[in-house]
Amino acid sequence: MNATAGVQYLRARPRLIKGIQLVLLVLTVGFCVWAVQDQWSKAGPLLSNASPAYLALSLAVVALYYLVFILGWIRMLDAWGIQIPYRVALQAEMVSMLAKYLPGGVWTPAARAVALRRYAGITDTPTVLASILVEAALSAISGVIVFVLSLAWVRDVKAPLLPLVGFAVLLAALLHPRIFRPLFNKVLKPFGAHNIEPLPFPLTIGLLLFYCGTWVIGGFAVYFMLRSLGAEVGLATIPFLGGVSAIGAIVAVLAVFAPSGIGAREASMYGVLLAVTTSGAALGVTLINRLAITLVELLLFAIGVVMLRLGRTKRLDGA
Repeated sequence: MNATAGVQYLRARPRLIKGIQLVLLVLTVGFCVWAVQDQWSKAGPLLSNASPAYLALSLAVVALYYLVFILGWIRMLDAWGIQIPYRVALQAEMVSMLAKYLPGGVWTPAARAVALRRYAGITDTPTVLASILVEAALSAISGVIVFVLSLAWVRDVKAPLLPLVGFAVLLAALLHPRIFRPLFNKVLKPFGAHNIEPLPFPLTIGLLLFYCGTWVIGGFAVYFMLRSLGAEVGLATIPFLGGVSAIGAIVAVLAVFAPSGIGAREASMYGVLLAVTTSGAALGVTLINRLAITLVELLLFAIGVVMLRLGRTKRLDGA
């Protein structure tokens, strides 16, 4: 009841909402700048001896990962009757990615919902929030699947396998229609949720396979980072490296009080990477990875702003 009243209070005060958004924007940019400076100071000596070509490839693949990842969310929203153009989805996604640098786990979905409302006039906040939660669940499950399957090629991996599998099973159970309907409608009731239906089973499986593919793309990015530092790793390790990225992302989400999971993500990736490389290369990759995702997120956010402004200009010219 208190949550519902709070949502209604904010909706009745648009100026207050804009003020809060401005404060959050300033804080987000501040945290992003801090993250880049912090990781640059640590990764700088490593980058001075790294291969520019492999570093450029890794950045390009990280960007490709984000650009492809958005397609799953667009398809999910379309199944729930919400159609948005790619440029709007890109901007909303990047706003939410930057918002994760604010401590606390609520800013990422909140930022994306606000961005869709502002840039596309999407007012069905409950469905948007449901899509974000389902996206996170499917992405995490697929990451665990890729990691477990990759163990057929990589041996002697020190990772909390049972907790990871248990976490994936729990998420899968939450997506079951008998649990999904009452749970999501209750959790999202303060935002006006009513009768949110789960995605069709064939689409859910298709998205699960799609997100498995995105983690393999992420594995290529880590592979090129390792090669940039001179580490000799084979192409067969790419699914494993994608699984390592997934573990880092899961830990970052769970570490809600750390901005973007800084520290927790790197520690989890470092420990698992030791199965395929040296401690020095593993440490270097965790630092480069953090720097890469932050820079790419900022770059794609800027590109999204330009795309939206160009779209508005074309509409005005057409009018």
